[in-house]
Amino acid sequence: MRIFIGIDLDPEVRARIERFIEGVQGFAPDARWVGGESLHITLKFIGEQTPEQVEAIAESLRRVAGSAFEIHASGYGFFPTAKAPRVFWIGIHAGRQLAELARNVDAAVAELGIASEDRPYSPHLTLARGGGGRRASGSPKLHKGDSPNTLFAALQKRLAGMGEIDFGKMPVRELILYQSRLSPGGSKYTKFQSLPLPNK
Repeated sequence: MRIFIGIDLDPEVRARIERFIEGVQGFAPDARWVGGESLHITLKFIGEQTPEQVEAIAESLRRVAGSAFEIHASGYGFFPTAKAPRVFWIGIHAGRQLAELARNVDAAVAELGIASEDRPYSPHLTLARGGGGRRASGSPKLHKGDSPNTLFAALQKRLAGMGEIDFGKMPVRELILYQSRLSPGGSKYTKFQSLPLPNK
């Protein structure tokens, strides 16, 4: 099973983002846009695991320290840079709680032999990716094949004229263990387990 740990969106925030995508995706027609049902915030990508390993991961996540908190979806950007974009994203803001939760998740699964992250957590919500193959990566890191391009040029011009972009706030009450299935139309994500965070 190909799995990752993330946070789901509440219906109102998801609906606002879906309407936004409908309004701007025509400005980057060659990009691969994320379907509304697949929108999520990734905390930790894990990769291929056996069913037994997945259950061990779920058990470790049940012991993760953290409590319910609120996040705010607003703003946007491009990875790795605006001049050489391969990913279009919107910002996720939550103060220290989200970064602490990501660190705690990383530490919990590291005890099971899963590699720790080598860079600080950068919360964001991916809306579109460019190209295929290596260019499909959602990593903020600059890759060897990244170079100046015009894939998102018309979109960037449109966004510059829109002013502040704000999708609202939502509570985070649980971690989601997702299963990712690769298909010709892109990755499909299924909620495998929901793991509640304690209330404050």
